[in-house]
Amino acid sequence: MQISWAQYTEVINSRRPGFADSPYGVGTKVYQVEGGLFYKNTGNYLFWDFTSEPPIQNNYSSKAFGTDVTFRTGQFFEKLELNLDLAVQNENRDYKSPEVYSASGFGFSKLTVGAKYLVYKPTYTDKSKEIRSWRARHSFDKKRLIPAVGVYAGLNTNLLQEMFKNPDGISPKFAIFTQNDLSNKWVVLTNFIMDHAFTDYSENSFILTTTYSLTQRWSAFGEGQAFFRKQKSIPNDFQFGAGGAYLIHKNMQADLSGRMIFDERGDNTFLLGGGVSWRLDNHKDKIIRQKIDNNEVRLKEDSGGFFNKITFGLFAGGAKASQNKKMPNVKPAKAKTRSLEPPVNKKAMRAKKKNNKRLIKQQKEKEKAERKYYKKLEKN
Repeated sequence: MQISWAQYTEVINSRRPGFADSPYGVGTKVYQVEGGLFYKNTGNYLFWDFTSEPPIQNNYSSKAFGTDVTFRTGQFFEKLELNLDLAVQNENRDYKSPEVYSASGFGFSKLTVGAKYLVYKPTYTDKSKEIRSWRARHSFDKKRLIPAVGVYAGLNTNLLQEMFKNPDGISPKFAIFTQNDLSNKWVVLTNFIMDHAFTDYSENSFILTTTYSLTQRWSAFGEGQAFFRKQKSIPNDFQFGAGGAYLIHKNMQADLSGRMIFDERGDNTFLLGGGVSWRLDNHKDKIIRQKIDNNEVRLKEDSGGFFNKITFGLFAGGAKASQNKKMPNVKPAKAKTRSLEPPVNKKAMRAKKKNNKRLIKQQKEKEKAERKYYKKLEKN
């Protein structure tokens, strides 16, 4: 049997607190807000003004604080997500050269609208079905090295405070997102991003993020990012971040993180942040009909997520059982017409019907256990 992770997850799936994005969306009819506060301290930022002859060296130190908010929703179909990224920032700069003076700015430092689309979703073997070999059941599935892939296209508006504007005006943003679920607890994300494309201030960046679920509620992450800028007056930099998240309940998550930024001209900047992610979940699962002999059982489409890695076995270790309140819809077997074939063994038929009843009873028990688990999670 194959397992594939769907867009929608039973518990919230947030991009915070890291900067990397997943190829998966939030799911249709889900409205999600991810926001937080941050503090940024820049030590000695050095850049050049090449418009003058000879070029003039500028450097400043600064302190900034603000809030960043992301709005995400899935509309039209499951693989598409629409999003809006914005940040409001207050920054105070103390210039040291070529003149000594101070400047400050308050307003939007980022306002980007975009859309993400899941291009490829991998499938993994359900090794819980393997009963002949303990080693085979616990061995690494090499298919997990094949990542899920998503693409992103967005537009950086220039409705920003003067201090944060792009001199070339509005600009497009493109990205490729990948995700490897190396286990039910360990996830690796990679992002390839082209920002402010086709302008003199374009920059390419690469992000590698690893996340690990410590418990059902706690998770940790580590992240590295590198920026390569076309404008030589602005230095390239390398960033390293770490932090954690706590699942308050299935529709809310809190997070805390820290980040260090080292640029090629010797400046060290640190960034501290914390926030909350919340969603309004109006998602309705697609129904998959699975036939077992002559009985048809209605199941929800399988889904997975960062915290949602506890899988309840379906029929002794299959895909996740449905939480649909409707009981299994069992269709009676059609009456068979007489034929010249040998008569059916009645004893075998009775054994088969008894086995079907046992399987359906197991499903009901799994559904009941799963509903009880999520009710307990919400109360906590």
